[in-house]
Formats: sequence, structure tokens, C-alpha cells
Amino acid sequence: MSSRTRVPKAEITGVYGAVLKKFSRKMFGVVPEPLGVMWNNRPVLTFSLGLGRKAGKWKTCDKDLKSYAHMATASLIGCTFCLDFGYFQAHNEGLDVAKAREVPRWRESDVFTPLERDVMEYAEAMTHTPPTVTDELSARLLERLGAPAMVELTAWVALANQTARTNFALGIEAQGFSAACGLAPLARPGDVASRA
Repeated sequence: MSSRTRVPKAEITGVYGAVLKKFSRKMFGVVPEPLGVMWNNRPVLTFSLGLGRKAGKWKTCDKDLKSYAHMATASLIGCTFCLDFGYFQAHNEGLDVAKAREVPRWRESDVFTPLERDVMEYAEAMTHTPPTVTDELSARLLERLGAPAMVELTAWVALANQTARTNFALGIEAQGFSAACGLAPLARPGDVASRA
């Protein structure tokens, strides 16, 4: 696969680089392309990885809901890497991949619950510029999730925006993670969903 990133990938070197590559290959089978691009500025890379690790420890909001929110954010922004990796992660974490593949067309799909739809609507509303979050949507989510989970979901979507916008701006595209584990292609708006 040839790289078309807007910032060239740097060679990942040194002890930290060797550990990072070994860990990446163990976890994902390959070194994800964003690591090479972000290696150009190691403090930014280290900050981003640390933030992701810390956010991964949050357990108040349901992980399926956060996965759908992240993928809805990535879909709206157009981050193909985030969608590919998010779908791969859903598979590896035992989430409902039939639902995950439908996230890009969630408004047309009939596989989501009303709560899941509200979560994806909230993620998109946070992602719009300017944000379009309404009092009504927030109140529905607050009532169903509770304040701690609502705060976590909001922070999760904000981080998803940071990641997706960074990858999109740097030209980082899908790397084939989901295809490597035999997942069906992600649905696109307008697709007729296959029911397996």
C-alpha cells in the first residue's frame, strides 16, 4: 500500500520506536500509518497516545455507545482511517459488528435502538461547525445515561473529533484493518443493508 499522506511518514527509530513498533505489530499485525506520520513530532505523538490510553480506561458510558459515537463522528468528518480502525476495534472487542458496519448510514438503517440513534445524533451535532447540540437531545440523553455517562460521552466525542480531524488533515486514510479480519465492507449512505 503506497502512502499518500500530506506529511511524509518518518522512520520510527530508537528504543522508544522499537517498543512502539513491537507493541503495534502485536496488537494490530502492522504499524498503523498515523504512527509514522506523528513520529515527526514525538511529543505530540506521546501526548496523543497517552490521552488515548487514559480515555480507554473510562468505564461509565457503555463501550458500544462510545464506539458508535466515534464512528459517527469519523463518518461525518470523512476519516476513513478512523472508520476502518473503529470497525476493526469493534470486531476485536466483541461489539456488534453488524451494527458497527451500519454506522455510516445510521439514519437510514433499522438496526439501531432509539438510544443508539440519539448518541449518534449527539456525536454529529457536536461535530458540526458550529455545533448544533440541542437542549432537547441533551435532556433525552441525560435522562437515559445519567450525568457521569453524559460527561464521558461528550469528552469521548470531543476526542474522536480531535483524532478524526487530525488524520483527515494529514491525509491519513484507511489501512485495511477491517478487511484483514474478514469484515464486510462498511455500509454507505444510500446502501441497502444486507441482513446476515
